[in-house]
Amino acid sequence: MKKLTLLALLLPLSLFASEKPTVEQLFSVQTVKVKEIKTSHSKKNYGYVVADESRIYDIAPRFGGFVTKLYADKIYQYIKKGEPLVTLYSPEVYKAKEDYLNSYRYTKIRDNKGMLRSAKRKLQLLGVSTREIQKVLKNKKVSANTTIYAPISGYIFKKNIVDGAAFNAKNKLFEIVNLDSVWIETKIFEDDVSWIKNADIFSIAFKTTNKTYTTHKKFLYPNLDPKEATLTMRLTLNNADHTLFPGMYANVISKDTPKRYLTLPQTAAIRKDGKYYAFMVGEYEGDYQPVEIKVKPLNNKTYIVLQGLKAGDGVVNNSLFMMDSDAQINGLY
Repeated sequence: MKKLTLLALLLPLSLFASEKPTVEQLFSVQTVKVKEIKTSHSKKNYGYVVADESRIYDIAPRFGGFVTKLYADKIYQYIKKGEPLVTLYSPEVYKAKEDYLNSYRYTKIRDNKGMLRSAKRKLQLLGVSTREIQKVLKNKKVSANTTIYAPISGYIFKKNIVDGAAFNAKNKLFEIVNLDSVWIETKIFEDDVSWIKNADIFSIAFKTTNKTYTTHKKFLYPNLDPKEATLTMRLTLNNADHTLFPGMYANVISKDTPKRYLTLPQTAAIRKDGKYYAFMVGEYEGDYQPVEIKVKPLNNKTYIVLQGLKAGDGVVNNSLFMMDSDAQINGLY
């Protein structure tokens, strides 16, 4: 008596006949066609908003002195470009302004424009504003006070003085951060670096807003974190409405340029002995032939077909283990 195959054991006795039953008799075989689609790869990462370093400005006078009036008196206060930050008394600046006025008066008696230019240049090198230098000659008198104006619009992120405080030259009095543009820093695993270099579309979402931001501006920092085996990717976002602030959490979707691919569902391929196979629909009904294929993942549901199939080919999309067993029994491998 012949031994029954696994397939035969699964059959009800009424199906035994002279011809060997097919897998299609046992299962409702579903098929799908290989499709050509135009799409892009995507990867999801996480990051944080940080200030754009090119938009951070330190207010550090080149002279020492004393605070006489503090206008920017609150941390995180928003200041517009040209608004006064603080009025100071500096003996060094006061003397330089007197020298400038005296030089101007001297040139009225004797022509010595070089001395006047030198006195003006000294005030400029001390960081005295142009409007204050012009006021010396306009009013023909010297004010003991000097005012520092905001060089950019932004938020006061650091404030190191109070009313009446003394300070030395080079002390940082304020740090102003302009948030019209911000950076997103996200960690990229070392294995993804070669792929991310080809990515050129980045979609960024935040919990605090329904708006999705898109950018093409990226930069990979040229240093690897050995503990995490990651590099940092920096993205630049326009933030003219000041919706985004440093420290906010970001979801980053990276995409490469859309390309055309042959695809089939991952449910339509089976891995066997290190190779992938699909069962192609044959010429006759119920005829399925195993075909060796080369594939790679497009996403968690779809393979890209690299070799072995062409667009429009029909393949089995279920019951692949039974198809595999049937193919082995019939010596098709």
